[in-house]
Amino acid sequence: MELKDLDELSYRLMEVNGYTKLSDVQALSYKSIRKGKDVGVISQTGSGKTLAYLLPLICILEEDKQETQLLISAPTRELAYQIHKEALKMKEVLPKLKIKLLSSGTDSLKSKKSLANTPQVIIGTPGRLKALMKENIIRLDKLKAFVIDEADMTLEYGFLDDMDALLTPMKNQPQILCFSATFPNEFRLFAKKYLDNPQIIEVEEKSHLQSKINHIAISCGHQDYGQALLRLLPGFDPYVCLIFGNTREQCDEIYKLLQANDYKAVLLHGGLQDRERQKAMRALASQKYRYVIASDVAARGIDIEGISHVVSLGLPSDLAFYTHRCGRTGRSGREGTCFLLYKEEDLYGLKSLSKTFEFSYKDIKNGKWRDSKNPFAVKRKSKHIDDPEIAKIANKKSKVKPGYKKKKASAIAEVKRKRRRDYIRGKIKEEKKRLYKERSKKQ
Repeated sequence: MELKDLDELSYRLMEVNGYTKLSDVQALSYKSIRKGKDVGVISQTGSGKTLAYLLPLICILEEDKQETQLLISAPTRELAYQIHKEALKMKEVLPKLKIKLLSSGTDSLKSKKSLANTPQVIIGTPGRLKALMKENIIRLDKLKAFVIDEADMTLEYGFLDDMDALLTPMKNQPQILCFSATFPNEFRLFAKKYLDNPQIIEVEEKSHLQSKINHIAISCGHQDYGQALLRLLPGFDPYVCLIFGNTREQCDEIYKLLQANDYKAVLLHGGLQDRERQKAMRALASQKYRYVIASDVAARGIDIEGISHVVSLGLPSDLAFYTHRCGRTGRSGREGTCFLLYKEEDLYGLKSLSKTFEFSYKDIKNGKWRDSKNPFAVKRKSKHIDDPEIAKIANKKSKVKPGYKKKKASAIAEVKRKRRRDYIRGKIKEEKKRLYKERSKKQ
């Protein structure tokens, strides 16, 4: 699908965003959404999902009607903020459009006052949307479309009840769109309940596999993740390095460790106070910090410019999150590097990921790189391992000279002959003993 095939409003929105072509997910989703179909779209992080639903949905918005027509739910404040930032560009196409952000952590009373003039578009987190709907602060009876962004995270963090609460009272069933990096079975049950004969669009985004991303696995050895990270950081010069921790506590520890070692970093996770979050987002926008420590939840959907390196401090419990992490670098044909700092408990997951990603195994000391042992390499055993003398000859490292293989083979053959002679002598000796005993019995 080409830009010329888009509706006029969609085309203008693409111009505002500075795009000259559609991504795969945008092209595949557009026609189905424009036809008013319920859809479930599965596509990797960084594939352009936000614009994939904003493009077709801008065409159904009526800026002169003071009623909420589009509701977008996001599982985290950071993602809601990011969607709001993208959605505001629609005002350049429809100047009278009112777009409101309603997320947890913001002032509730202030949010209520701001809704006095009904916005046509509301973007928010599930809990805040549910609370405001129950208080009749927002009305959804005129809703034309409801977007559930990052549907898998919505499920994982227990927001399905909030989705139920939002959808059940709606008299006029709006068009429902679910966008996600994965589509777990539990969410398919939700989709079956609320979506009307949905079209499932699965985009085979190969960019994270085929782009120029190097995957490097580094054993922590006897060190913890923080010590291994400090060993790693002098070994590369990032534009922006995104460091993933598996828990908020781990992110906090790593942030303090980097600060103590004079690395300027931004901390981003779900446990931050709203003021701290806003400060972190402004710091990211300023592009003054080269290191960002984040949890998977906080980083999902956040557009951080120029990520050249990604570091995973161990593997997440859901290995799909490793794929999401990798998708943050190597975009638009650029090169990227993903480092995995692993310990013994990560080996099972690493072996599983090795079927999809080609890891090189490295180590670094004093900023200098060297090849490291692949923990899954099959060790070649000597065919003669049961005989210590033969094994010693076979495994002996010697200089490569003409005929060295023949000399080894000849030496092994000589040992074999010796073993054979010893075996025959042993058998002869045993037979003599047997005959001697039989003669003794007869006498």
